[in-house]
Amino acid sequence: MELNALSIVFPGGTNIAQGKKTIEVRSWLPPLDFHGDLVIVENKKFLREDGDVDPEGVAVAIVKIKLTREYLESDIPAAMASRWEPGYYSWELMDVRPINPPGPVLAARGIYKIELDPNFMEQI
Repeated sequence: MELNALSIVFPGGTNIAQGKKTIEVRSWLPPLDFHGDLVIVENKKFLREDGDVDPEGVAVAIVKIKLTREYLESDIPAAMASRWEPGYYSWELMDVRPINPPGPVLAARGIYKIELDPNFMEQI
């Protein structure tokens, strides 16, 4: 089964899966026509350049994006962020479904496609 994915550096993905982090902050917005499920893939290294990947990613949750908007200083607690800076966007997350146990997948930049085994999906 092919799904959209977003990689997030540890411990951000775990915090989303546990319901502690309800806003993801990004410098970019998803495509306007984006909807549906988004697999949160946690990895341990920042992917800064186009084409960067981390083969040691782990699928930790499936979420939906409720809405995207300008990042506000008041979003810091929900984003579990250390600071506020202008020019970023808050992605409000909803319908969080932890993946238990988490499964290995490739981590990449942006929103990207991954294949998940249908048997794996039945565990969610």
